[in-house]
Amino acid sequence: MADTIIQTVDLGFQWPTIDPFLFCVHHDDAYPAGNDVAGPAASLAGRDLGQDFAGIDGWRMYHGREVPGFPGHPHRGFETVTYARRGLIDHSDSLGAAARFGRGDVQWLTAGGGIVHSEMFPLLDKTQPNPLELFQIWLNLPAEDKLVEPHFAMLWDQAIPRVVHTDDDGGRVTEITVIAGELEGLVPPAPPPHSWASRAEADVAIWHLRLEPGARWTLPAARRAETVRTLYLFEGKTLVIDGTEVGQSTGSVVRSEVDVALESPGGAEVLLLQGRPIGEPVAQRGPFVMNEEHEIEQAFADYRETQFGGWPWPSDEPVHTSAPGRFARRPDGVVEEP
Repeated sequence: MADTIIQTVDLGFQWPTIDPFLFCVHHDDAYPAGNDVAGPAASLAGRDLGQDFAGIDGWRMYHGREVPGFPGHPHRGFETVTYARRGLIDHSDSLGAAARFGRGDVQWLTAGGGIVHSEMFPLLDKTQPNPLELFQIWLNLPAEDKLVEPHFAMLWDQAIPRVVHTDDDGGRVTEITVIAGELEGLVPPAPPPHSWASRAEADVAIWHLRLEPGARWTLPAARRAETVRTLYLFEGKTLVIDGTEVGQSTGSVVRSEVDVALESPGGAEVLLLQGRPIGEPVAQRGPFVMNEEHEIEQAFADYRETQFGGWPWPSDEPVHTSAPGRFARRPDGVVEEP
C-alpha cells in the first residue's frame, strides 16, 4: 500500500529526525593503520585540522588534531545514544568516568543538567587498517528531566538481543538488533532511568535491521497510534516498503499503527527510530537543548562558571591505554567489562 509511506527524505551526513529525536549521524571512516599515539600513520597535509569533515581518502579527523574524534565538549538537556558497530571509542568526561567501547556496544549518556565529555577514535592497530562505523543519535528529554544528574549506561554487545527471522520459502535471513524497545518478546538492557525511552508510554525503539538479498520481514505495528516511526536505508540500493520501492540513502516516515511488509531485493541495512513525540518547544544552540531561549542563555552561563564539574584529564583529547580491551569506569571508580 503506497499510503504506508507518509514522507521520504534524502540522507546527507546528518539525517533528518522527528521528535523525540533531535539528531542522527552515521560515521563510516576507513582509517589507516595507527601510529605511536593512536592517530593515523598517514600524512595530515591538506586537512583542516580541528574541523576536518571533508572525507579525504575516506576518513576524517573531525575535531581531533592527533587522534580522530571529538575532544572535550559540553552537553545539557538531552541524551546521546552511540551505537558503535566497528572500531573503538574512548569516552572521558567531567565526572571522571571513562570507557572504551565498540564492536557492537552502545553507550547511552544522559547529559541532563550538564556534562563535558570527549569521544576519541584510537587507531590501535599499527599494521592493519582501523575501520570505524558508528551511529550517534540525540534523544530529547522532557522539560521535567532537562536538569537531572548526568548518567551513562553501557549496553555491551553480548547483552543486546537480536531477532533472527528466516523466510519459510527461501531461507533468507533478516536480523534485527534491538537497542531499545521490546521486539518479539526480547527486551534490551534498560536505558538510563530518566530517559524518555524509560517510559513505556513513550514507545521508543531503536532497531538495526540487516536483510539478506531477497529477504522479507514484517515490521509489527507500534504499541501506540501516535508513535512516529522512521526507516533509514543506509546500505543497499533499494528497500520495498509495502510494495513501494525506495532508493538508497533515503529516510521513510511510515505509518506506525499497521504492520509494514519490508523486502530487500539486493540486501539492505536499515536503522529504525521510533517514539511518541514529547511535544514540547525545543530551543537548541550547539551542544545545548532546552525548551526556551532564556534556558539556553543560562546553560552557557552555567558552563562558563562551573565547566560542568571541570575537566580532570591531562588533555582535551584523552586516549586510554594501548591495550585494546573494552571497559567502563564509572564516577565512583567501579569498573565494568563486557
